[in-house]
Amino acid sequence: MKQRIQNILVLCALLYLFLVCITLMGASFKHLGEDFSKRLITATASPVVGLMIGMLTTAVIQSSSTTTSLIVGLVAAGALTLQGAVPMIMGANIGTTVTNTMVALTSVNRREEFRRSFAGATMHDFFNLFSLLLLFPLEMSTHFLERSGSALADLLVGTGAVEFHSPIKAITKPVSKWVLHTVEQTGWGEVLVGSVGLAIALAGIFTALAFLPRLLKHLLLARAEGAFFQLLGRGGMVGILVGAFLTVMVQSSSITTALLVPMIGAGILPLEGAFAITLGANVGTTVTGLLASTTGTHDAVAIALVHFLFNVTGIALIYPFKPVRMIPIHMARKLADLSVRSKLVPFAYLFSLFFLLPGAVILMQRLLAGN
Repeated sequence: MKQRIQNILVLCALLYLFLVCITLMGASFKHLGEDFSKRLITATASPVVGLMIGMLTTAVIQSSSTTTSLIVGLVAAGALTLQGAVPMIMGANIGTTVTNTMVALTSVNRREEFRRSFAGATMHDFFNLFSLLLLFPLEMSTHFLERSGSALADLLVGTGAVEFHSPIKAITKPVSKWVLHTVEQTGWGEVLVGSVGLAIALAGIFTALAFLPRLLKHLLLARAEGAFFQLLGRGGMVGILVGAFLTVMVQSSSITTALLVPMIGAGILPLEGAFAITLGANVGTTVTGLLASTTGTHDAVAIALVHFLFNVTGIALIYPFKPVRMIPIHMARKLADLSVRSKLVPFAYLFSLFFLLPGAVILMQRLLAGN
């Protein structure tokens, strides 16, 4: 009991650290000046480049929760527009699946286990890519996600005519101001003060999001494990709800889906049942962004809601229709069959999709911008 109370206190401290650092990040960007904001907005002016930045960033740090929290903080600080942030959120959804694929590669020398594991991991990739192919062109032509997120934010925090006084911001702003004031006492210039403040904020966010999933997993996942295994094979709405619930509890879709991969590999869980849980994890992971947005502005809340709406809309368009929802599963099985025949295939797939493609697009844009 004593250990549990200590864990809960540490959990509260980590949540507070996370929220303080989101607020600190926004305040630090203001010290960096208007030119910095303009350069950042210009860099993401192309929706495709914004998409690739979100994808590559998430693949590198292996956490869509961290990426979306950073995007929310940038929008709250005015360093990134709501419209420019939407493609980055979509890209983060693709990049987060890299963890599953890496987990599956650990069984590459066990032929049949690897076949099942790799199919289980990559069906998440293919679903997110499928959602992106459907929703990205629609969003770019109609901005329906941006408008829907903004409309919902109006209901939650009010329009510009009514100022939103966030209680979360009230308890985090004094600490972030104290940190920046302490840095200012060094006598450094505005840009250096902002850079140091930003570095402290990023370090705090990464620290909080590194320990939060582990602690929540220790506190909650063991208690949910019995019910979890009973519901695993059912699929459907029950599976989606289980995936969403577990991901909200552990604050990491990577943990939820990475747990599924070895179970699929062992033949304990069919792909169709795991697929529903994976989609639920996609929805559950949006909670971190929503939490981060409570420290920010109307647009910060809106972009967090866009992330939620993107995942829910993708599920609504794909999952209810069996021939459609089986497409990502069939594609994953085909790729797994190819990967069993040649071990170069899974490594080439992983490197090309998550690193080479977004890196090349971003580099090309920089080179063209330089000319």
